[in-house]
Amino acid sequence: MSREGLLIVVSGPSGTGKGTVLDMLRKANENVRYSVSATTRQPREGEIDGQNYFFKTVDEFKSMIEKNELVEWVQYCNNYYGTPKKYIDDSKASGIDIILEIEVEGAINIKKMYPDSVLIFILPPSFEELQRRIEGRGTEKPEVIAQRMEKARREFLEVDKYDYVVINNNVGLAVEDINSIIRSEKLRYSRNTDIRTQLGV
Repeated sequence: MSREGLLIVVSGPSGTGKGTVLDMLRKANENVRYSVSATTRQPREGEIDGQNYFFKTVDEFKSMIEKNELVEWVQYCNNYYGTPKKYIDDSKASGIDIILEIEVEGAINIKKMYPDSVLIFILPPSFEELQRRIEGRGTEKPEVIAQRMEKARREFLEVDKYDYVVINNNVGLAVEDINSIIRSEKLRYSRNTDIRTQLGV
């Protein structure tokens, strides 16, 4: 049976290892792809339009905002970044599972726009372990670490708005957990309402 792809929205504080988990997930599941964002920044060497980003002029991007063609967007360092709705819709229609790695506020807004999206929050084994990981990077000053930890505390309070939580104590197991979520979601009756027709009953 052919099924529509899933929109999988992943959040979690800095230091939980989201990027590593999602990179391994894509290698383990060829049907999973990152959403391709639109941006007004200039392409870097080797970047391909439509693959790394959809490169837009400022006017083109503002037109997309006015036409409600973006699921979400932000302005950062004098450039615009956003998620084109068409890319998500086309990918889902073709059966591709799309991953959006996004912060809590954006995830909650996307759930309103796509009620059938799957929200996953990646947690560290403990708050202390999260702090140890961030400090272990050795790249940030103590005041920046304190800000990240305070932000993490606020984000943890929003976990109940998510459909699933995955604890990243082991990257391989976290990937297995997410793949299990994907398989389970695709078996929901609400995603297979035409099953009786397909079975001829």
